[in-house]
Amino acid sequence: MIVKPPFELLINRRRFVHASVTLGLLAGLHRIAPAYAVEPSGLKASSVGDSEANGIDLLVREETLQFGERRGAAVTINGTVPGPLVRLREGRDAILRVTNGLEEDTSIHWHGLLLPPGMDGVPGVSFAGIKAGETFTYRFPVRQNGTYWYHSHSAGQEQAGHYGPLIIDAAEPEPFHYDREHVVVLSDWTSENPMRVMARLKRRQNYYNFQRRTVGTFFDDVASNGFKATVTDRLEWGRMRMDPSDISDVSGFTYTFLMNGFAPESNWTALFQPGERVRLRFINAGAATYFDLRIPGLSMTVVAVDGQHVQPVTVDEIRIAIAETYDVIVAPKEEHAYTIFAEAMDRSGFARGTLATAQGMSAPLPPRRQRVVATMADMGMGDMAGMKGMSGSEGKKGGDATNMAGMKMPATTMQAMDPTPPATDAMSAMPGMKMPGVKIDAAPMADSMTKSAPVKHGPDTHGPGNSAVPMETKSRLDEPGTGLEATGTRVLLYSDLRSLRPSEDLRPPGREIELHLTGNMERYMWGFDGKKFSEAEPIKFYYGERVRLTLVNDTMMNHPIHLHGMFMELDTGAGPFKPKKHTVNVKPAERLSLDITADALGNWAFHCHVLYHMEMGMFRVVSVIGNEGDAS
Repeated sequence: MIVKPPFELLINRRRFVHASVTLGLLAGLHRIAPAYAVEPSGLKASSVGDSEANGIDLLVREETLQFGERRGAAVTINGTVPGPLVRLREGRDAILRVTNGLEEDTSIHWHGLLLPPGMDGVPGVSFAGIKAGETFTYRFPVRQNGTYWYHSHSAGQEQAGHYGPLIIDAAEPEPFHYDREHVVVLSDWTSENPMRVMARLKRRQNYYNFQRRTVGTFFDDVASNGFKATVTDRLEWGRMRMDPSDISDVSGFTYTFLMNGFAPESNWTALFQPGERVRLRFINAGAATYFDLRIPGLSMTVVAVDGQHVQPVTVDEIRIAIAETYDVIVAPKEEHAYTIFAEAMDRSGFARGTLATAQGMSAPLPPRRQRVVATMADMGMGDMAGMKGMSGSEGKKGGDATNMAGMKMPATTMQAMDPTPPATDAMSAMPGMKMPGVKIDAAPMADSMTKSAPVKHGPDTHGPGNSAVPMETKSRLDEPGTGLEATGTRVLLYSDLRSLRPSEDLRPPGREIELHLTGNMERYMWGFDGKKFSEAEPIKFYYGERVRLTLVNDTMMNHPIHLHGMFMELDTGAGPFKPKKHTVNVKPAERLSLDITADALGNWAFHCHVLYHMEMGMFRVVSVIGNEGDAS
């Protein structure tokens, strides 16, 4: 089901032409917000229609919209950015009619959904795309529930606004109670043409980085870390021709960071009543931005990740990678406002909204944090990683606040150092969290808290498509991420995550595939194993097999890796309770493993969800075939 637009216009077959004209006229007059972004109250955002009986109509077209102080062309869905809330129900069939009002091909990919390959919406893989002026009907059974999203898989349309939230209501009661919910879509907006952004990155990869180190920061580092360590650090980065301040390819210089389509100064507001348990469904629909998410004054109990239930864990902050979704429960007791603050990982800007008891309320913004810089640990430099943090990191308060190998990390951010098991802590903090029929081991599994030993990089440097090779890679699942090491907040770690129920497939993997995430920043080339998409063969899975996929990040960038058509079970050491994910963040110089049951015949996209990395080659096709050598 789709929520009703704010002007109460219901789009259906009989009124489609009228809707198209009206949407175009209204978009030219003012900023149109999707209905779920302005819903004043209630358990669920208002919705109309029945996907199974009548279908849902979505119109993709170009509009001119204003976001904060910036105005430009946007690709809208039913006249808004983000697009309307598509609401489906588990166990029914979805019928979604998408009409292309653009002058170019378009598509919609239903991110995280298990469906037939022809309905997955990736042009050139198992779908032809939607031609200008044509309507394509997506029809598939809904086999899951949870928080997901949808977006274009055509050129740069996703960056231009072609995305929206997708909620699937569960067929059975969920294992936790809440009184109200809000959908919160985070994204990044630029008035530049996305293809122009890509051309600028190709010409100069640090084009949008205005936080590079200067002579002034050199002397700051000397004061904090000493002359020898500072010079050694500068020489190492110079030798590698890399910039440690290059945390995000695209920054707040061109981006306006949005919350449900609202710029920070517009202060999107979500309502609550004191004493309610409020479910917030967070979706990172950014094209190139990781967000550090917190609500000062409120703890967040994470109950679902990428649409899948997890054993509850209570935290203060979440780094939400591009394309991930997190469902959290908050329980505000006081009748005042709370700021929902989503700061870009590179600290170049933020999205914000307010959780309040009435419209018009606001709360103070938390102090902005210092810029983030990468360390030698992010390059897997081994012995070099014992140095103190350099300028701009949170580590300026002390050398042990960096994320370098061998350095201590504060207990406030380390789940492993808390003797209280995650599930027990979360459930005591949030009364009413019932888990019917589920028995949870109160003691943490020993292997889930053990950090694996670093692995030396092999002799294969992956050619000119890879400009740097780490000396060693290691698991970083129990690290919060660069810039979050000494914040004083309890940050969600991947090692905290345990599935609510055991995996349906407990077989050990029959084979392992190792893939290296590679890049050449000087030439802005990205790929797997040093090859871009056009140079690589499909990755073959055999139908029904259990396969281990080990990802090794040879680059200094974070990469959100997404597999279509199947879930990946992240090996956090949780045994049968490995969390299921459709998108997994791989930190710099990290090695992590994912177990996959190849239960979906056909061709599936596998790629980095940084739009510009994917477009420049970090994309593969996974072919699930019936018998060796025979594609199905």
